[in-house]
Amino acid sequence: MLGGHLRRMREAAGISRADAGWQIRSSESKVSRMELGRVGFKERDVKDLLAFYGLRDERERDRLMELARAANNPGWWSRYGDVMPAWFANYVGLEVAAKLIRTYEVLFVPGLLQTESYARAVVQLGRSYLPKEEIDQRVALRVERQQILTRSNPIKLWVVIDEAVLHRPIGGRDAMREQIEHLQAMARLPNITLQVMPFSSVGYPSAGGAFSVLRFPEGDLPDVVYIEHAASALYLDKIEDLDEYAAIMDALSIAASPVNDTQKALHEALARMS
Repeated sequence: MLGGHLRRMREAAGISRADAGWQIRSSESKVSRMELGRVGFKERDVKDLLAFYGLRDERERDRLMELARAANNPGWWSRYGDVMPAWFANYVGLEVAAKLIRTYEVLFVPGLLQTESYARAVVQLGRSYLPKEEIDQRVALRVERQQILTRSNPIKLWVVIDEAVLHRPIGGRDAMREQIEHLQAMARLPNITLQVMPFSSVGYPSAGGAFSVLRFPEGDLPDVVYIEHAASALYLDKIEDLDEYAAIMDALSIAASPVNDTQKALHEALARMS
């Protein structure tokens, strides 16, 4: 976010990366890495660049300096580094910064809406060999991520799940009942929209597997499409990719049952688990 601000300010001022590098006693490549968010920020460098770019708005300067200080502090998720691969740590950081997340899921309840029991069952699928301590940490990470839904400025979450998710008794019938009741409660929150893709709908052929589209506060970061694999993830931010996945998500939302039918679908799913 900070790197993007610095790049836009430099370009608006008509200053080259080489001249900006000279101003902070560094190189053009250092400025490039700063603008891409691939290197830490020295507060003195940021202060010098803001002055060089002609920023005179004191409130905006204070905001960007605060952003520089925050960028150098590890996020709360860093304490889970032992059980979280780097490719997923990037996603958690983006998730915290997002203002809107739209998700399509075909196998599981999305992580942000999972109960602790359901999350534990998902974490252990195919990983029964993991030590209990590692399982506990993975579950704790998943649960702690959910604070973005209830914080003072909560993100907006829009989820489309395949009906099969509600038929798959992950963790057993008791755990699944608890999970569906949790979905009923979360779907009532004003910042959460939940839709179910019924078996009767053909869905949207181009959707493929699960994916998420993250949107950030205006001007901070471009949208990002996140697609997770077994041992890696794709982060797409090219305009053509964003347009394609935005169209797919819109089509899925239209093909799914209306939001007003969600509680009925969850009630029926709960009855099946009784």
